[in-house]
Amino acid sequence: MPSSPAGTPAVPTSTADGSTAQGTQVVPATGGPTASRAHGGLLVLVGMLLVALNLRAAVTSLGALLDEVRVGLALSGTMAGFVTTLPTIAFAGLGAATPWLVRRLSTARLLVLGMLALAVGQVLRAVTGSAVVFLLTSALALAGIAVANIMMPMLVKQYFPHRTGLVTGAYTMALVAGTTVAAAAAVPVAHAFGSWRAGLGVWAGLALVAVLPWLPAALRSRGTDARRATRDGVARVIIRPGRTRLGWAMAVYFGAQSLSGYAIMGWLAQLFRDAGFRPQDAGLLLAAVTALGVPIALLMPTLAGRLKNLRMLVFALTAASTLAYLGLALAPRDAAVLWVLLLALGQGAFPLILTTIGLRARTADGTVALSAFAQSAGYVIAALGPLLVGILYEGTGGWTAPIGFLLLALAVQTGAGMVIARPRYIEDER
Repeated sequence: MPSSPAGTPAVPTSTADGSTAQGTQVVPATGGPTASRAHGGLLVLVGMLLVALNLRAAVTSLGALLDEVRVGLALSGTMAGFVTTLPTIAFAGLGAATPWLVRRLSTARLLVLGMLALAVGQVLRAVTGSAVVFLLTSALALAGIAVANIMMPMLVKQYFPHRTGLVTGAYTMALVAGTTVAAAAAVPVAHAFGSWRAGLGVWAGLALVAVLPWLPAALRSRGTDARRATRDGVARVIIRPGRTRLGWAMAVYFGAQSLSGYAIMGWLAQLFRDAGFRPQDAGLLLAAVTALGVPIALLMPTLAGRLKNLRMLVFALTAASTLAYLGLALAPRDAAVLWVLLLALGQGAFPLILTTIGLRARTADGTVALSAFAQSAGYVIAALGPLLVGILYEGTGGWTAPIGFLLLALAVQTGAGMVIARPRYIEDER
């Protein structure tokens, strides 16, 4: 693979790997001064962190302003419900197309296009007066997020194969931080400018900033990474995770943990309000789950990267979530802070599965294929979480049945976790 000029990152390639009868190995970039490669790697890391900051801001800012948007656009109850479900639908459907896009566009160009789609979508939905246009432009913004979601583990595999845990932790922490800041700042920004439109549109600027580190490489790249790899004599391997036990285990684990995460974000505040907390206190308890997740997002991938077998880590996260759910069912008011802390620990399953995607693939091709399948299939599962919890809550008038459902989902998650805990590689299951 040709080296890049000093001061710019080498164009990432999704196919810089070689296949032999014994297995597949990553071929690192060669050529060029060490200092240039180090500088390029730093620029890639900065680019990844800026992209990660954008991966949930468009979603949580809308959640914080949903009532204002619903009134401003005269959305029906059904339409408002569809708006809240749209992210998981987009992440599932559009994320599945990412491996196809990676084979046709350079990684830098794909990330630039993704962040531009996110910026344009956020601006357009903030200025429209049409509910239909709002949905379409939201889908455009979410398309950019969906592609970037899949590509992040691939970038870790390409540029930081020996620091998988640390770099995954860094970008996951940036993702959680962006989620928290957007949720907390959307309403104040809207109030400051006198309109919910400002609270949604301001995040387009963050997406444009994320374009900058990737733009030089995107402008320089000629053809696709796949074509360059073929010219260099690198054999490509088609990976189909949907035909493997590991691929389905990854999808089920990702889906089950996301299901619980979306259910918690959607319903935990209501649970605390039903337990007698004031609305503002219930909101603070919900925010604490996300805030406590920031250091966990940094530490969990680092710990996972150092363990040969992840079984004990999977069990520890299951134990934390189980205790939290039982506490919320039996004594939600008496030890609310403890249950929030345990919930935050249990939600460490999210950075764990992102790390495991990179750990269970030998190559960049395998990583992007596994990431696309696990996240796309997983988000289909995750979309059921808030819906089923709401149905059970409305049908029973209490929280015993919804929490029982979450415990059942946790049992399924743990079973899948036992499969992915053992060291193995998706390329070996072809």
